Amino acid sequence: MTEYNWNERYIVLPSKYGREIILYTNDLRISYGNKESIKGVSLEFEKNKITSLIGPSGSGKSTYLRALNRMNDNIALARVTGEIFYHGIDINVENMNVYAMRKHIGMVFQRPNPFSKSIRKNITFALERFGLKDKKILDEIVETSLKKAALWDQVKDELDKSALALSGGQQQRLCIARSIAMQPDILLLDEPASALDPISISVVEETLWDLKKDYTIIIVTHNMQQAARISDYTAFFYSGEVIEYDRTKRIFTRPKIQATEDYVSGHFG
Repeated sequence: MTEYNWNERYIVLPSKYGREIILYTNDLRISYGNKESIKGVSLEFEKNKITSLIGPSGSGKSTYLRALNRMNDNIALARVTGEIFYHGIDINVENMNVYAMRKHIGMVFQRPNPFSKSIRKNITFALERFGLKDKKILDEIVETSLKKAALWDQVKDELDKSALALSGGQQQRLCIARSIAMQPDILLLDEPASALDPISISVVEETLWDLKKDYTIIIVTHNMQQAARISDYTAFFYSGEVIEYDRTKRIFTRPKIQATEDYVSGHFG
């Protein structure tokens, strides 16, 4: 494997240019037992932009993503230190109400995971658990969320049918709609299109591009073309560290680090 100087860094911090930062991490470290998987990552995420996290398998990008809404909390031996600031509030503190926080920072996983319930109930289930019972309001949220996820026209006459009968791409958009229903500021997506066919991938990408008008999106992807197509910023992870972070166009055309250039051009390793 090619040897790189991993101590070399080129981090562009968007806040230096007056942009609005909705979420950032400061010296975030994640360990499982004696193994440190994330090694002091400091990143900033601009509001209403899409940021892609790229890097080889095992580089820590999914581990980092899950930390942004405390999804690592229930993993045995996991230890997360450092700061995760959301709107200036450190959410990585012991007394944080994690369930309330996740209403603001939603998560969509690699494989579609709709509930074994109707399409309608997939959207309303969590809202009802939080105490919302007004049917008119719930119906409005169902329609709005499905429209934002580009699914309404396909399912509006079948809302009481099982979500499991939907295609893979439709199920993933339903999961996006389910997150949107909670009215978050931020959507975290871990390889949301990796299990989908090319047509469904294209629809999901178009959906995400439309959604950034209202949401800040952070996505893990192995697909370099996808990162180049949809993201405003890209962070390149390697061995638990961020090697380079910049505007996506610069990452893919004028990277500052040789390792980044090798990775995005397919010559890494």
